[in-house]
Amino acid sequence: MGNTVFVIMFVVFIGILVGCGLYAKRWVSEAADYVLAGREVSTFINMMGVIAIGFAGTTVALAPGFTVMYGLKTSLAWGLIYGIAGLLLYGVLWGKFVRLNGAQTLPEYLEMRYSAKIRPVIAITSVIGMCGILANNIVSCVSSIVGYTGWNTTVVTLVIFIVIIAFTFISGLWAATITDFFQVCLGVVAVPLMLTLLANKFGGFDAIAANWANNDFVNFGINGAAGAPVLALTYPSWLNFIILFAAALVWGNNYYWMKIASCRSEKVAKKSFVLAAILLTIIFTVPFAIIGLYAGAHHPEVFVQGGGKLAATGAYGFLASTFVPLLGSFFVVGACAASISTASTSALGASAVASRDIYQRLINPKADAKKVLKMSKIIMIFLGVITWILCQFPGGATYLFAFANCWLVPPAILLMLGAIWPRFNNTGAFVGALVGMISMCLFTLLGTVLKIFVIDNYIYMATAGFLITLVAAVIGNFFGKPKYYGKAGWERVPTATNRIDVKLDDFDKQVLSLLRLGHCYQADITDYMGVDSSRTAASIEKLDQGGLLMREGMIGTKFYTYSITEKGLAALAPLSGAEADMAKEGLSPLYVELLSIVKNNPDKQAEFVKKHDIRSMQMAAISSHLTRQGYIIEGGLFKRKLRITDKGSAAVQKYA
Repeated sequence: MGNTVFVIMFVVFIGILVGCGLYAKRWVSEAADYVLAGREVSTFINMMGVIAIGFAGTTVALAPGFTVMYGLKTSLAWGLIYGIAGLLLYGVLWGKFVRLNGAQTLPEYLEMRYSAKIRPVIAITSVIGMCGILANNIVSCVSSIVGYTGWNTTVVTLVIFIVIIAFTFISGLWAATITDFFQVCLGVVAVPLMLTLLANKFGGFDAIAANWANNDFVNFGINGAAGAPVLALTYPSWLNFIILFAAALVWGNNYYWMKIASCRSEKVAKKSFVLAAILLTIIFTVPFAIIGLYAGAHHPEVFVQGGGKLAATGAYGFLASTFVPLLGSFFVVGACAASISTASTSALGASAVASRDIYQRLINPKADAKKVLKMSKIIMIFLGVITWILCQFPGGATYLFAFANCWLVPPAILLMLGAIWPRFNNTGAFVGALVGMISMCLFTLLGTVLKIFVIDNYIYMATAGFLITLVAAVIGNFFGKPKYYGKAGWERVPTATNRIDVKLDDFDKQVLSLLRLGHCYQADITDYMGVDSSRTAASIEKLDQGGLLMREGMIGTKFYTYSITEKGLAALAPLSGAEADMAKEGLSPLYVELLSIVKNNPDKQAEFVKKHDIRSMQMAAISSHLTRQGYIIEGGLFKRKLRITDKGSAAVQKYA
C-alpha cells in the first residue's frame, strides 16, 4: 500500500516538473537563456534557487547521517560551515564581483584574468566535479527511495537519472528556476512536519539521550564514535568541512557562479545568497540534524553503526517509512524534490562549461546562437553518460560527494588569487591548475581505483589538493611575468607620459561608445556586445594601456569598473545636439525610446525588443544600466518587468 501511494505521488510530482519545463521552454531562444535565464532572475526566486541547492540530496543524506555517525555537534558544524562560510560569505564577498565582471562561467573568467590555455584545464576539472555532484544527488535520492520502498537500487537509479536529464534538457535554467520555487515550498512543509511528528511520538532530547551511546548525542554517534575533530587533516573534520563545503563546493563551483551571474543585479545576487544561507540553516539544516537524532536513538538496529545493514545516509528515508503511507510518501517525494533540484542545476553547470568553455571556445568558435543552444542539449546527454558511470562510485553518497568536490578546489584558488593579487600571472595559474588536476587524477587512481596508496588515510584528498594547488600556483608565479597592470611601476591613473599608443578597431570604438554612455561595468559591455568575456577583456586591456579608459581600482570589482578618459572621448566621433545631451545623462535615442514605451505602452516592450532585434543579454545590459541610472525599476517575480521612475518620466518628456 505504501509503495503504491508513493508511486502515485511521485508520478504527480514528475508531471509538475515536466509541466514547468514545457511552460518555461517559450522563454528559451538562445544559449544565454538556457544557461543564465537571460540575467532576469529576481531576489526571491534566486533565494529559493540557492535554498533548493542547499536543501539537496546531499543535505537530506548527510545532515541526518552525520548525526547518526558522529553526533549532533558534527552535523551542526557541517551545516553552519556550509551556510555561513560557504553561501553567506560567497554572496557578500563575491556577489558583486561575479555579477559585474561579465563572465558567464568560472572558466571564462579565468581566461579573462589569465589566458586562453588556463580555460580548458579548469573546464575539465569543473565538468568532472559537477558531474560528480550530479551523481551524488542521484545516489542520495535513490538512498531515500530505497530506504522507504525497499526497491532495487539499480532500477531506481535509472528512473531518477532519466527524470533529471529529461527535465533539465527541456528548458535549462528557466525550468530549474521555476521548479526550485515549487520544490522549496514542498520542503518547507515536509521537513518541519516530520520533525514535529517525531517529537510528538518519541518526546524531546531527554528521551533521545536515554537511548544514545554514553547518553551524549551531542558529541558521539550511536555506536560511541567521537564527533569530527576541529583541525584534523583526515576526513571528517571541521577544517575539511571548510575546504570542502566552502572553498570547493561553493567558491570553486560553476553552478553557484551561474546563480549569481543569472541575477538581475549585483544587489539581487548578494541579498538572495545572504537570505538563502539564513533560511536554509533555520528551516532545513538544523531540523535535518535533529531528525537524525530520532533515527539513531529509536531505530539504531537498522543502521550499520548499530549492527544493521542500512547506511546512515538513508536515515531520512527510513524514518519516512515509519509513518502512514500518505505522509511517508510525501516526505520521500520532498527529498526527491531536493535531489532533483540540485541535480538539474549541477547538470546545467556542467553543460554550460562544456558548451561555452570547450565547444564554443575551442571546437566551434563561429557557432551561432541556435547551434550553441542545440549543442548545449546534446552535451547534456553526453555528460549524462559520464554521470551514470560516476553513480557506480564506491562508498555511496558520502564519498562520492567528497570525491566530486575535490575537483573544484583548483578553480576556487585561482579565483581568489586572481581577484586580490594583480601580480599573480598566467604561469602561476596554469601550473597550479595543472598540478592540482594531475594530483586529483593520481590520488583517485591510486586510492579509489587501485587501492595502492589511499591518501585519505593521512590527509583528506581535497585538503591535499588545496595545499598542492596553492603551493604550485605561488611557485609557478615566480617563473612567469604578470600582465602589464601587475608589473612594477604601472600606474592606474593615466597621464600624458605613462601610456602607449594603440591602434583602435571598430570593436574598441564600440566599447568606448558604451563607456561614453556610462556603461561602467564589464558585464554590461560584454552582454551588450554579445561576445565572450575574453574578447571584451582584450579590448579593455588595450584601451587601458592606451590611456583611453581608467579602472576604478586594481582588485575586486573595481578592477572591472571603468570610466572613459578625455583621450577616449577624443577618439570617438563627437555627438551633437540632443544626442550629446542624452549621452551626458547616460542615455541614447534607443534608450529614450524604451523609456517612452515603458511609460506610455508597457505592454509593447516585446515589440520594441523584436523591432530592434535585441538579444536577451543585450536587453539585460540596457535594463541594468537604466536601473542603475535611476530611470526605471526592475520588477517581476520570474520574467523582468520594467516600471518608469520620476527621473525616467522627466527624461521622456525632455527628449522623446
